[in-house]
Amino acid sequence: MIRLRPALWPTLISLPIFVVSLGLGLWQMERREWKRDILHRIEVNQAAAPITLDELLRGNPLRQEYGRVTVSGTLLNDKEFYLAARNLKNKVGLQVVTPLRTDDGRIVLFDRGWIPQEQKDPAKRAQGQVTDRVDLTGIVRRNQERRQFAPENVPDKNVWFHVDVPLMRSMAGGKPDPKLDTFFLEADAAPNPGGVPIGGQTRLDIPNDHLQYAITWFLLALALAGVYLAYHWENGRLTVAGRTKVKPKDAP
Repeated sequence: MIRLRPALWPTLISLPIFVVSLGLGLWQMERREWKRDILHRIEVNQAAAPITLDELLRGNPLRQEYGRVTVSGTLLNDKEFYLAARNLKNKVGLQVVTPLRTDDGRIVLFDRGWIPQEQKDPAKRAQGQVTDRVDLTGIVRRNQERRQFAPENVPDKNVWFHVDVPLMRSMAGGKPDPKLDTFFLEADAAPNPGGVPIGGQTRLDIPNDHLQYAITWFLLALALAGVYLAYHWENGRLTVAGRTKVKPKDAP
């Protein structure tokens, strides 16, 4: 039977790295399952026929995330919100989020799509500022939280980096609502008058590379274990049945 007599410093250095590597590998496996659930939800909800806003609100709206919803009402163009630093074909611009007042008076946020930075002024895209009643189809997206290290929203300057649904709805005159405050709608690819905003910006091809990441961490842990054992073998700290398998280099 092989016995190991751990050396102090190699053990103190190697053990935490080994444990962290294994932990990160297991975490990546959990993330893989989480991502698979998202991809499955996208596939199922995208394949389903569009539902009405009333049907969406009968249950938990987030169960229909990435599903399509039809909504009718009037766009509140004077209350547009602008999501900064959005790219389209390597060109920097903005996403225009416009509150929509439904026929029964509810306020829903509708991300109409991308515009070039130079067309931020609504007067430069007047054709797209539809004032008549509209029938729109949007994709359900959940309220966004600020990501770590991402800039803060600056509501008083109408500069936004993530969609804060409760605050935006409140600023547009909407009453707090436990369901309407959990989601917003993103426009499909249907063209707008004048060509902008450009809808269809929802990213549906989400990669799932977590298995590769997990394998990398597991291999790192395995390699570290191999180096650790090789070190102890070289220095005579691995013994077989009480006898030294490999003697220290300074032994006679």
